[in-house]
Amino acid sequence: MTSLHWRFKLVLCIGLACALILTVACGGSLYKVKPVVQAPIADGASGAEAGGIKVRAVPILIDEEIQELFEANLLLAGILPVRVDVTNANGALVDLKNARFRLRDGDTREWKAQTAKQAVSRILKYYDVYIYNPNSRRKFEGDFRAHALNIDSPLAQGEQRSGLVFFQTPKKEPVSSPRGLVLTIEKLPQSIELRLN
Repeated sequence: MTSLHWRFKLVLCIGLACALILTVACGGSLYKVKPVVQAPIADGASGAEAGGIKVRAVPILIDEEIQELFEANLLLAGILPVRVDVTNANGALVDLKNARFRLRDGDTREWKAQTAKQAVSRILKYYDVYIYNPNSRRKFEGDFRAHALNIDSPLAQGEQRSGLVFFQTPKKEPVSSPRGLVLTIEKLPQSIELRLN
Protein backbone atom coordinates (compact mmCIF):
# COMPACT_ATOMS: atom_id res chain seq x y z
CA MET A 1 0.00 0.00 0.00
CA THR A 2 2.83 2.39 0.85
CA SER A 3 4.55 1.59 -2.43
CA LEU A 4 1.33 2.20 -4.38
CA HIS A 5 0.73 5.46 -2.53
CA TRP A 6 4.31 6.59 -3.28
CA ARG A 7 3.94 5.72 -6.99
CA PHE A 8 0.66 7.65 -7.21
CA LYS A 9 2.34 10.75 -5.72
CA LEU A 10 5.28 10.41 -8.11
CA VAL A 11 3.01 10.14 -11.16
CA LEU A 12 0.94 13.10 -9.92
CA CYS A 13 4.08 15.25 -9.40
CA ILE A 14 5.45 14.35 -12.85
CA GLY A 15 2.08 15.16 -14.43
CA LEU A 16 1.90 18.53 -12.69
CA ALA A 17 5.50 19.34 -13.66
CA CYS A 18 4.78 18.50 -17.31
CA ALA A 19 1.64 20.64 -17.27
CA LEU A 20 3.62 23.54 -15.80
CA ILE A 21 6.39 23.19 -18.38
CA LEU A 22 3.88 23.07 -21.26
CA THR A 23 2.07 26.14 -19.90
CA VAL A 24 5.32 28.10 -19.56
CA ALA A 25 6.71 26.89 -22.90
CA CYS A 26 3.67 27.92 -24.90
CA GLY A 27 2.47 31.39 -25.65
CA GLY A 28 4.07 34.69 -26.53
CA SER A 29 5.25 37.27 -24.05
CA LEU A 30 5.45 36.77 -20.28
CA TYR A 31 3.26 39.86 -19.91
CA LYS A 32 1.03 41.41 -22.53
CA VAL A 33 2.57 44.77 -23.44
CA LYS A 34 0.38 47.29 -25.22
CA PRO A 35 1.69 48.39 -28.65
CA VAL A 36 3.42 51.77 -28.76
CA VAL A 37 1.16 54.62 -29.78
CA GLN A 38 2.76 57.99 -30.51
CA ALA A 39 0.65 60.46 -28.55
CA PRO A 40 1.38 63.96 -27.33
CA ILE A 41 2.91 64.18 -23.89
CA ALA A 42 0.52 65.12 -21.06
CA ASP A 43 -0.36 68.77 -20.58
CA GLY A 44 1.06 68.77 -17.05
CA ALA A 45 4.56 67.86 -18.28
CA SER A 46 7.53 69.95 -17.15
CA GLY A 47 9.65 71.54 -19.82
CA ALA A 48 13.11 73.07 -20.23
CA GLU A 49 15.43 74.09 -23.05
CA ALA A 50 19.20 74.46 -23.29
CA GLY A 51 21.66 74.40 -26.17
CA GLY A 52 18.90 74.09 -28.74
CA ILE A 53 17.43 70.96 -27.11
CA LYS A 54 13.87 71.10 -25.79
CA VAL A 55 12.80 68.50 -23.25
CA ARG A 56 9.41 67.81 -21.70
CA ALA A 57 8.92 65.07 -19.12
CA VAL A 58 6.28 63.66 -16.79
CA PRO A 59 6.45 60.70 -14.37
CA ILE A 60 3.78 58.02 -14.72
CA LEU A 61 2.48 57.56 -11.20
CA ILE A 62 -0.95 56.05 -11.90
CA ASP A 63 -1.08 52.29 -11.29
CA GLU A 64 -3.90 51.73 -13.77
CA GLU A 65 -2.04 53.47 -16.60
CA ILE A 66 1.07 51.36 -16.02
CA GLN A 67 -0.97 48.15 -15.71
CA GLU A 68 -2.69 48.96 -19.00
CA LEU A 69 0.68 49.48 -20.72
CA PHE A 70 2.64 46.55 -19.31
CA GLU A 71 0.19 44.20 -17.51
CA ALA A 72 2.55 44.50 -14.53
CA ASN A 73 2.76 47.03 -11.72
CA LEU A 74 6.17 48.66 -12.16
CA LEU A 75 5.62 50.98 -9.19
CA LEU A 76 5.34 48.04 -6.76
CA ALA A 77 8.51 46.60 -8.28
CA GLY A 78 10.30 49.89 -7.49
CA ILE A 79 10.46 51.10 -11.11
CA LEU A 80 9.26 54.58 -12.05
CA PRO A 81 8.67 55.21 -15.77
CA VAL A 82 9.15 58.82 -16.86
CA ARG A 83 7.76 59.86 -20.24
CA VAL A 84 10.34 62.05 -21.99
CA ASP A 85 9.91 64.10 -25.15
CA VAL A 86 13.11 65.49 -26.77
CA THR A 87 13.19 67.96 -29.67
CA ASN A 88 16.33 69.04 -31.51
CA ALA A 89 16.00 72.72 -32.41
CA ASN A 90 19.81 72.80 -32.77
CA GLY A 91 21.49 73.12 -36.17
CA ALA A 92 23.36 69.82 -35.89
CA LEU A 93 22.81 66.15 -35.09
CA VAL A 94 22.69 65.44 -31.37
CA ASP A 95 24.15 62.15 -30.17
CA LEU A 96 21.90 60.75 -27.43
CA LYS A 97 24.02 57.63 -26.79
CA ASN A 98 26.14 59.47 -24.23
CA ALA A 99 23.21 61.28 -22.60
CA ARG A 100 23.02 60.52 -18.90
CA PHE A 101 19.61 60.62 -17.21
CA ARG A 102 19.62 61.26 -13.47
CA LEU A 103 16.69 61.52 -11.07
CA ARG A 104 16.71 62.72 -7.49
CA ASP A 105 13.86 63.25 -5.06
CA GLY A 106 13.10 65.93 -2.46
CA ASP A 107 15.26 64.08 0.07
CA THR A 108 18.21 64.35 -2.39
CA ARG A 109 18.19 60.58 -2.87
CA GLU A 110 19.46 59.43 -6.27
CA TRP A 111 17.27 57.06 -8.27
CA LYS A 112 19.18 54.72 -10.56
CA ALA A 113 18.48 54.90 -14.31
CA GLN A 114 17.60 51.48 -15.72
CA THR A 115 17.76 50.09 -19.23
CA ALA A 116 14.62 48.34 -20.43
CA LYS A 117 16.40 45.00 -19.88
CA GLN A 118 17.29 45.90 -16.28
CA ALA A 119 13.72 47.05 -15.61
CA VAL A 120 12.37 43.75 -16.96
CA SER A 121 14.75 41.79 -14.69
CA ARG A 122 13.55 43.82 -11.69
CA ILE A 123 9.88 43.17 -12.58
CA LEU A 124 10.44 39.42 -12.92
CA LYS A 125 12.32 39.34 -9.62
CA TYR A 126 9.54 41.27 -7.86
CA TYR A 127 6.89 38.88 -9.20
CA ASP A 128 9.08 35.81 -8.44
CA VAL A 129 9.07 34.69 -12.07
CA TYR A 130 12.00 32.28 -12.37
CA ILE A 131 10.69 29.55 -14.68
CA TYR A 132 9.80 30.70 -18.17
CA ASN A 133 10.40 30.08 -21.84
CA PRO A 134 13.44 32.18 -22.92
CA ASN A 135 11.56 33.17 -26.09
CA SER A 136 8.71 34.55 -23.96
CA ARG A 137 11.17 36.66 -21.99
CA ARG A 138 12.80 37.94 -25.20
CA LYS A 139 9.37 38.87 -26.54
CA PHE A 140 8.50 40.69 -23.31
CA GLU A 141 11.84 42.54 -23.33
CA GLY A 142 11.41 43.52 -26.98
CA ASP A 143 7.86 44.79 -26.46
CA PHE A 144 8.93 46.59 -23.27
CA ARG A 145 11.98 48.16 -25.00
CA ALA A 146 9.74 49.52 -27.76
CA HIS A 147 8.31 51.93 -25.15
CA ALA A 148 11.76 53.17 -24.05
CA LEU A 149 13.26 56.41 -25.35
CA ASN A 150 15.48 55.55 -28.32
CA ILE A 151 18.97 56.86 -27.56
CA ASP A 152 20.77 54.57 -30.02
CA SER A 153 20.50 56.84 -33.05
CA PRO A 154 21.36 60.56 -33.28
CA LEU A 155 18.58 63.12 -33.11
CA ALA A 156 18.40 65.03 -36.41
CA GLN A 157 17.75 68.76 -36.69
CA GLY A 158 14.04 69.44 -36.08
CA GLU A 159 13.40 65.83 -35.02
CA GLN A 160 11.21 65.07 -32.03
CA ARG A 161 11.45 61.78 -30.16
CA SER A 162 9.40 60.39 -27.27
CA GLY A 163 9.69 57.39 -24.99
CA LEU A 164 10.04 56.19 -21.44
CA VAL A 165 13.11 56.38 -19.24
CA PHE A 166 13.03 53.99 -16.28
CA PHE A 167 14.35 54.68 -12.78
CA GLN A 168 14.70 52.37 -9.80
CA THR A 169 13.98 53.64 -6.29
CA PRO A 170 17.09 54.10 -4.11
CA LYS A 171 16.44 51.00 -1.97
CA LYS A 172 14.41 49.04 -4.53
CA GLU A 173 11.34 49.83 -2.45
CA PRO A 174 7.92 50.39 -4.08
CA VAL A 175 7.35 53.85 -5.56
CA SER A 176 5.14 55.70 -3.10
CA SER A 177 4.09 59.29 -3.85
CA PRO A 178 7.59 60.68 -4.50
CA ARG A 179 7.92 64.43 -3.95
CA GLY A 180 10.35 66.96 -5.36
CA LEU A 181 11.48 64.82 -8.29
CA VAL A 182 14.14 66.52 -10.42
CA LEU A 183 15.26 65.04 -13.75
CA THR A 184 18.71 66.02 -15.01
CA ILE A 185 19.98 65.12 -18.47
CA GLU A 186 23.74 65.46 -18.82
CA LYS A 187 26.18 65.06 -21.73
CA LEU A 188 24.00 66.95 -24.19
CA PRO A 189 25.26 70.21 -25.75
CA GLN A 190 24.20 71.68 -22.37
CA SER A 191 22.83 69.94 -19.28
CA ILE A 192 19.08 70.25 -18.77
CA GLU A 193 17.24 70.11 -15.45
CA LEU A 194 13.47 69.74 -15.00
CA ARG A 195 11.41 69.72 -11.81
CA LEU A 196 8.84 66.97 -12.38
CA ASN A 197 6.55 67.57 -9.39
